[in-house]
Amino acid sequence: MSEYIADLYRNKIIESKHRGDIAVVNPEEKLLFFTGDPDKITYLRSAAKPFQILPVINSGAADYFNFSNKEIAVMSASHNGEQEHVNTVRSILKKIKVNEKRLNCGIHDPYNKDAAHQLYLNGDKPTEIHNNCSGKHAALLALSKYNEWDLENYILKEHPVQQLVLETISDVTNTKKNDIYIGEDGCGVVVFGLSIKKMSYGFARLANPEYLPIKYKEAAQRVVESIKDHPYMIGGKDRFNTELINIMGNKLTAKMGAEGVFGIGIFNQYGICIKVEDGNSRAIPPVVIDLLKKLKIIDKKELNKLSKYQKSLVKNHHKHVVGDIKSILNLKTGSGY
Repeated sequence: MSEYIADLYRNKIIESKHRGDIAVVNPEEKLLFFTGDPDKITYLRSAAKPFQILPVINSGAADYFNFSNKEIAVMSASHNGEQEHVNTVRSILKKIKVNEKRLNCGIHDPYNKDAAHQLYLNGDKPTEIHNNCSGKHAALLALSKYNEWDLENYILKEHPVQQLVLETISDVTNTKKNDIYIGEDGCGVVVFGLSIKKMSYGFARLANPEYLPIKYKEAAQRVVESIKDHPYMIGGKDRFNTELINIMGNKLTAKMGAEGVFGIGIFNQYGICIKVEDGNSRAIPPVVIDLLKKLKIIDKKELNKLSKYQKSLVKNHHKHVVGDIKSILNLKTGSGY
């Protein structure tokens, strides 16, 4: 079962506790370290995005439409909806000659409060392009356009683009398709349920593509390079995912997912997946930093640059610091160590 991985302190009292499960797996699918239950089944959520866009590249669509690395990065993103993100998604849609009204990811305010405020000051309202998943949806439209598939129903699980993505998730994580639980994600497309250990294995292979089936190797390398070259695209201003890659992009790649999921691929080493049991992502940054310390991945210089995440501060509506979140991670050695 899950174990306690983080405490929220208000002054000297523990006000809340977060449980979680973690798996650290090498590219040969051996469990090196774990916390809680590495076999727990949960949804990959947006941590799947770097895998979901692999077919855009290995199909030939990325080269056909001449997508830049910046555009590839935003396809993998859960972005803030800042103008730079919106412009990049629009650039993808322009290249594939598809109207942005074709995006079918739902509408929410930009994650970034300044971007949302400016949108309303301009007298505008958010549309699908401001959705954090609009880059992924533009990628799915591009893949559908390239293959001359229906653009109207691309979010349905029966659509060939969703079936292709399911096949990709199956291949990358070495999980039989029939063993992958299928649900509907926040943006309407298919979401994939599998073990935390399998998710970690997927990130191990993403970061070390020589262990992937040959048809995914070059695609995985380009996805990782694109995220490294354009970390702002993956999240944006004040986002932990962006800052982690911006500072440690020579050592790792990473992608957050909703409901407290976070995947990390360490170059030349292994993959990591973290799941916060209650779904609250506020526990992720201090746990990730602590985990990277315990695994001796992060050095002092990098730690200093990411120090604000080591103990995530809790502020009230007066912007007073009233507490912090601390990792209490207990990492155990796995059978494959």
